[in-house]
Amino acid sequence: MPRRTEPEPHCAKVGARLRELRIERGLSLSALADATGMSKGHLSSFERGLVALNAISLVVLARGLGLPPLYLLTFPHEDERAHIAELLRKLPDRDVLKIRQELTKEADRKSDR
Repeated sequence: MPRRTEPEPHCAKVGARLRELRIERGLSLSALADATGMSKGHLSSFERGLVALNAISLVVLARGLGLPPLYLLTFPHEDERAHIAELLRKLPDRDVLKIRQELTKEADRKSDR
């Protein structure tokens, strides 16, 4: 299938998230290309919404960013759970573990009712 010449809205949204995370991590397109084995042109096409991500590309890109794939598909400004996931992403692992333990306790209390 030929590449799009106009961004597809959903692809553009994921592409913008990819770009946001890449820049946040201080990676150039070249550095991410090196980390993923993808070409700069292909990465640029992803970021501009001209190419749809498949599951394999999603995992490879997430690995190149040093993140779980989940974060490429969360849009913090659109949903409270995604916003919480974004806040958790920015915390050290030890703090995330504490929060998970508290959430587990709360969920268990709710399910016992």
